[in-house]
Amino acid sequence: MERFSGIGVSPGIVVGRVFVLDDKARRIPRRSVAPKDIDHQLVRLNEAFTLSVEELERVRDQAEQDMGREAAQIFGFHIGMLRDKVLRGSIEKVINDEVVTAEYAVDRVFGEWADRFRSMEDSAFTTKVNDITDLASRVLTHLVGSHGHELSEFEYDAIVVARELTPSQTVGFDRSKVVAIATDLGGKTSHTAIVARALGIPAVVGLSRLWGKLSDGDTVILDGSRGIVIVEPDYDTIEHYLSEEVERGNYQMTLRELASLEPVTTDGTKIEVLGNIEFAEETKQVLEYGGEGVGLFRTEFLYLAGEREPTEEEHYNAYRSCVEQLAGRPLTIRTMDLGADKYTQAQSLNPERNPALGLRSIRYCLKNLPMFKHQLRAILRASAHGPVKLMLPLVTSVSEVRQSRHIINDVMEDLQDEGHLFDRDLSIGIMVEVPSAALVASTLAREVDFFSIGTNDLVQYTLAVDRTNEQVADLFAPSHPAVLKLVRDVVRAGRHRDVPVSCCGEAAGDPDMAVLLMGLGVRTLSVTPGVAPGIKRLIRSISIDRCERLAKKAISFDSDTEVSMYVRDRLRKELPEAYDSFGQFRGDKPGR
Repeated sequence: MERFSGIGVSPGIVVGRVFVLDDKARRIPRRSVAPKDIDHQLVRLNEAFTLSVEELERVRDQAEQDMGREAAQIFGFHIGMLRDKVLRGSIEKVINDEVVTAEYAVDRVFGEWADRFRSMEDSAFTTKVNDITDLASRVLTHLVGSHGHELSEFEYDAIVVARELTPSQTVGFDRSKVVAIATDLGGKTSHTAIVARALGIPAVVGLSRLWGKLSDGDTVILDGSRGIVIVEPDYDTIEHYLSEEVERGNYQMTLRELASLEPVTTDGTKIEVLGNIEFAEETKQVLEYGGEGVGLFRTEFLYLAGEREPTEEEHYNAYRSCVEQLAGRPLTIRTMDLGADKYTQAQSLNPERNPALGLRSIRYCLKNLPMFKHQLRAILRASAHGPVKLMLPLVTSVSEVRQSRHIINDVMEDLQDEGHLFDRDLSIGIMVEVPSAALVASTLAREVDFFSIGTNDLVQYTLAVDRTNEQVADLFAPSHPAVLKLVRDVVRAGRHRDVPVSCCGEAAGDPDMAVLLMGLGVRTLSVTPGVAPGIKRLIRSISIDRCERLAKKAISFDSDTEVSMYVRDRLRKELPEAYDSFGQFRGDKPGR
């Protein structure tokens, strides 16, 4: 029995047999051709690219049918790359200059591009290596034929194990037979993670060395909540995990019963619990788990990896769908938060040296006004159908807010002149995600209608910790006293100006941090949908007075370790049932 640890990206426990997917790697030898054969090689290249694009368009259409339009757009990166003139030109240049076969030129150029992305430390680029490798394999298949073990071949319910799993593979497999996914590579924002969550398939990525250890038919346990895979488990271990999965199912049923209950503390304080979503289709899940609305719609997934910028109508249809599903409940739409670790195809091909501190979020919006205005028009038009709030990401200064408001007013005037309906009193707020915004919150409060604290980036920028880097992951601490003090100051600034303050980072869905946030004055928590019932249970088990006393004590400690130990110890003693059961089964998708 051997245990492998990775990153749990889609929750659930599965015991079953594995199907090992062959690596896509293949060696293409350098072969020269006669000069007169160059035109033939270029024709072969063109045919291979054309067939690959046609295949990917079919894959994208199938993905849209199965998972929705937003999820399907991740396949647009592949189509966009194959249509990229720079890539195509580089391959044609190798064929012409070196007088070689089309397949060698494809293998070499795609390999160079993959190496370029692989050499970058930022995970936003390294995860693109998988896309490039998949594209190379697809084009080469049309040039030299297929190879290897394919996902359509297996005949039993299987846990698919691969070194890498491409988006087209995940869409192409028989979902009645694939019960879980495990890959050596990948991260929380990889395509495998996104697709697995969209399909509701338990998945663990980033396992490093599992793929080469297994053979078809081996028995494993996959725990998508904790990020664990156990190879050839003994009988007792299997029984333990099967029993835990039954308990988890029962617990989820119990939590769903809480979905309809009001999240009110024992001393009568109402805490609003909202849901975070990436796709319009997830709105249904928010409501099923008792969310009172959507506190964060991450709209960048309309852009990510698309072959083109989404149109105003595509934006509008996605937002209107959410509004209609919510039926009068609030919807907060964050404008595109591109950059850092989230890139469109065009951005990926022109990487920045330090993307986390570069042209991202509201900075990117203000530098790309046509794109920004398309989105603003769609958001405003959707506001005619129900309560919508507009939120600006990664604001660092008052000037960014004022410039954005000026643009929004211009868009409103255009829409009015065109006869479109929209909410003229639309609430406009900001994400507080950097120390500068937190430190001037009292000034920003005069300019906006609400604050939403994004703890993920706030922690990253306050503590100078890259949360995607496993070498410093242990330093990423939302409970650090410096972070808690910034949250406290933002809440105070908001209260002074009657500006509501919510929290929509991962910390809002963590029991320790949720209690501290409530104690610091936050009255709205926006979490991943599956976490909402557990948070409601926690809220209904504690008083605001107790939260405030815990937060006051916690903020006086010297380190995050002291804070965590203190809060965890107190909650386990005072709220054992609500706290321990929440921690035991917590394992929903990560938020940003």
